[in-house]
Amino acid sequence: MIRLQDRKVDINHFPDGTLLIKDAVKGVEKGEEIIVKWNYESNEELVALYFLTKHIKSLGYENVVLDMPYIPNARQDRVKCEEDVFTLKYFAQMINSLGYTEVRVLDAHSNVSLALIDRIKNITPVSYISKVINQIENSRGKKPLMFYPDEGAGKRYSGMIDLPYCFGIKKRDWESGIIKGLDVSGETDSINRNDILIADDICSYGGTFLFSAAKLKELGAQNIYLFVSHCEASILDGKLPDSGLITRIYTTDSIFNKEHEIIEVIGKA
Repeated sequence: MIRLQDRKVDINHFPDGTLLIKDAVKGVEKGEEIIVKWNYESNEELVALYFLTKHIKSLGYENVVLDMPYIPNARQDRVKCEEDVFTLKYFAQMINSLGYTEVRVLDAHSNVSLALIDRIKNITPVSYISKVINQIENSRGKKPLMFYPDEGAGKRYSGMIDLPYCFGIKKRDWESGIIKGLDVSGETDSINRNDILIADDICSYGGTFLFSAAKLKELGAQNIYLFVSHCEASILDGKLPDSGLITRIYTTDSIFNKEHEIIEVIGKA
């Protein structure tokens, strides 16, 4: 979904399938900030974003900000062979060509995105995680133990959240990329009979969190909660939501636009 000054932009089509976009910048002085908000739903929106931004710039507005909480193509942040198309690099080049004053993102998946996109501002998810912690504390009477699914997540979030934590070490089949299991390191003695909050940046099918929750339950955890900044709709195609291992999943509206009884959108990104 694309919004212009907090108004949804209608994206329609001509009979041949090409885009028909009509929108106007109303009541905004030329020097004022124009905010284009993009909550990714489809690749077609990238073309619409390009056309819309070009249109805004043609009207004489130069101070245009792109608010893009979720970075499309962020997973393709490296190539291993010449057959791999470096989609993130070329996506960033297209965004850069539009000359935004600032590009605001939430909890970028990797530093490669931050390096490739010009004038980027990476907003941390600390306010959302803190809100989840407070909600758990209010309902359970104490703060949860934090759990980070891998060392990378541990380094990312432990500096934001001043709570004891453990982290996972994935056992992966490196040929297939499939996760075979997970070991736990850190303050493991605190897991037994405690509530746990797993935190990470992105979830697709939820396999990593399924392994994490199963291991935490094995170690005596009580209620297990999950916060992810970006929850893809594909989570509903995986086993995690109906596994019975997770009490509640929290996320933002950066990309998630579906419904499930245990998934709660904790705030607008």
